[in-house]
Amino acid sequence: MTAPAPAQDALAREVRQWLARNWDPNLSLAEWRERLADAGWGQPTWPTEYYGRGLNAEQALVVQAEFARIGAVGPATAGPRGLAAATLLEHGSDAQKKRYLRGITTGRDAWCQLFSEPGSGSDLAGATTRADWDGARWIVNGQKVWNTSAHHADYGILVARTDWNLPKHQGLSYFLIRMKQPGVEVRPLKQMNGHASFNEVFFTDAVVEADDLVGKPGQGWQVALTTLSHERAGFTSIRGAEKLRHGDQRIYREYAREIEIANEPYTWYPQRAGRIDMLLDRARESGAIEDPVARQEIAGAIALQRCLGWFGARGLAKGPAGSIAKLAASRVARAGNRAHTIVSGIDALFEGPDSPRDGIVGEILLSTPATSIAGGTDEVQKNIIAERILELPREPRFDDGPFKDVPRN
Repeated sequence: MTAPAPAQDALAREVRQWLARNWDPNLSLAEWRERLADAGWGQPTWPTEYYGRGLNAEQALVVQAEFARIGAVGPATAGPRGLAAATLLEHGSDAQKKRYLRGITTGRDAWCQLFSEPGSGSDLAGATTRADWDGARWIVNGQKVWNTSAHHADYGILVARTDWNLPKHQGLSYFLIRMKQPGVEVRPLKQMNGHASFNEVFFTDAVVEADDLVGKPGQGWQVALTTLSHERAGFTSIRGAEKLRHGDQRIYREYAREIEIANEPYTWYPQRAGRIDMLLDRARESGAIEDPVARQEIAGAIALQRCLGWFGARGLAKGPAGSIAKLAASRVARAGNRAHTIVSGIDALFEGPDSPRDGIVGEILLSTPATSIAGGTDEVQKNIIAERILELPREPRFDDGPFKDVPRN
């Protein structure tokens, strides 16, 4: 084993000494996270002026290892708040970063993503929710859909149309909107797998203050691409499967409750990823482990998942390459679906206690199609890969010109 570099040794000692002075599991979670924000250790790769330490990804692993060594709780990470943070760090104003990033890392503020619409899901640039400037602030009217965590979010990242006379990609703007205000109505959506993780959100003269526009009017598409690239890169990991730190002290109890609330919309996310982790045990339970065809399917699914994990761990799923990770995640989910069907046979069609693993296998079959849709369909990812990575000719377009003249629905 290669010895750690001296600089990493020094960094580890610095983190260890700070933790020795500050870590106390009897603190409230809020108190502890405020200390993290003040010191910058909660978000070590963020700039020092925005509650970070300005470290690189390799150095951040050293920090994480020291936290893990003593079971210290980290910053708030669950839910779409990470997408908001990544976008603000790249495009937000100094005032926006100082106003919002602290509440993101401490967990004080919950966020949601307000992109998709009933008539423009994967075609985000076709959004028709409008934001009109009244001379002092923006007035928002329209509808968004598939909005995870919107029912308990404090803020949302919103893409809305501000100019109907420009082509579709040029007339969008990107906003930070208060969710708890008159004019914002959130309704849950019931899914075919029995969950209600998503919402639809209706805006009726909702207000966005002038200083909550990210970038300039008309730059919404460019800003949204940053959000989407981080969202797609996130498909290299399984959401809803965060590991809890254990203990009886106050901070662990509050942390467990935070994760429970944050993960409630994501309880089925491991199932939509194909549950490759269950395949071998299920094959042994059902006897399919003796079937060479089943073994081949299981081996193929495990190999695909490990390649995807390696891709993410190497930090390769950034920018347009996030579409590769997203497309690979869809393939892993389908491989898991197919393998579970072969392993469980007709039993995979049952729900509840009559289905293997109390319905989880049946839930896998109902949930995996979501991976090929959420965050942009597989077809959209293939276009991105073709045009932005392979530099192939762009597909013909029929929606140029002023957006007001583009046929819709």
